[in-house]
Amino acid sequence: MDLGLEGKKALVTAASAGLGLGAARALAENGADVVICGRNEGRLAAAVAALSPIGPAKIVGLIGDVAVPGEPERLVRDAERAIGPLSILVVNAGGPRPGSILDLSEEDWTAAYHLTLMSAVRLVRAALPGMAERRYGRIVFITSSSVKQPIDGLLLSNVFRAGVTGLAKTLAGEFGPAGITVNSVCPGPYETDRIGKLLAVRATKAGIDVDEERRRYVGGVPVGRFGQPIELGRAVAFLASDAAAFVNGAALSVDGGSVKGIFG
Repeated sequence: MDLGLEGKKALVTAASAGLGLGAARALAENGADVVICGRNEGRLAAAVAALSPIGPAKIVGLIGDVAVPGEPERLVRDAERAIGPLSILVVNAGGPRPGSILDLSEEDWTAAYHLTLMSAVRLVRAALPGMAERRYGRIVFITSSSVKQPIDGLLLSNVFRAGVTGLAKTLAGEFGPAGITVNSVCPGPYETDRIGKLLAVRATKAGIDVDEERRRYVGGVPVGRFGQPIELGRAVAFLASDAAAFVNGAALSVDGGSVKGIFG
């Protein structure tokens, strides 16, 4: 299927590794020019080097931390200076600290608020006016399966990613008439650094080794394995495309069947 992404201009945040990098790769494979951002200069340079040979797409890396007020807005401005007016915004951020209600401090809640929820708000507020003026835009939020089925031990993610989903659904109604679609993808367990850290925490709590915890976790995934970031990326690329012009306000599970709810 031709997704019609050739020449489109995309910003993907937190994309030096993991799911963000998978989304950037899928967009580049389909011909979009892509700006990625990350906090670590070395990892960002490696990601740009890995993406650059893919087709004719232009790849640009920007150092930035979306959790810092003012940085999301700057990243949008710098991305548009580098590749032109954005037609695609993929909103991603690293996961907030694991923990339960009695483990987490006031500072943890504040940090997660800025990292997970306000980064999304700020990025959208910066990108939306131009999209609305051009009467075209695709916004895709990378959230989590936790918005449909809360994950034990990830209270901050459960709370704030649900807020991002509410944001996405509201924006879809407000800006659909302006030619802008707003959707989210809800990943389950993927082969990323984050899942490795979460497995280690769960293994320690259960008193077992990490390999055993991994087998237990995979046992809850009907397809019998963890996902690869490019698999989520392809779902993002579809939602960012003209082929998905009538998909708006969706929260698409891309989790191997992990969420058991009827509407998952």
